[in-house]
Amino acid sequence: MARLLNIVENLDTTTTFYDQIGGQTGLHALVERFYDLMDIEDDFKALRAVHGDSLEHAREKLFLFLSGYLGGPDRYIEKFGHPMLRARHLPFAIGTQERDQWVACMGRAMIDCNVPPPLQEHLLHSFFGVADWMRNKDG
Repeated sequence: MARLLNIVENLDTTTTFYDQIGGQTGLHALVERFYDLMDIEDDFKALRAVHGDSLEHAREKLFLFLSGYLGGPDRYIEKFGHPMLRARHLPFAIGTQERDQWVACMGRAMIDCNVPPPLQEHLLHSFFGVADWMRNKDG
């Protein structure tokens, strides 16, 4: 518990996570790197398979969603309404493998985009909780 408190205490709470990542430019780079890694790395093969032939719409939607989720403009809500994350992901088979690959891929993308380590840890903890909630199949 003390380790988690140290992570939170080290975060800059005077700015949003969106700002700490670099605003629109930094978030766009992070989302692009995330999907580029998913597309090229064998480690993320199961996750990539869930996304179908094109990643174009997924890139846009994740960027729009994370903008608001991280404290920036609520672009996703403006364009699509309430995210309803679980309902929108029900058509896709998501198990522990896909969850773990999503979190690992995002972690690698954050490293590649030089997101500060305390922020990486905080966000990965949050992302894991959301990704775990998305699971809709065994395994």
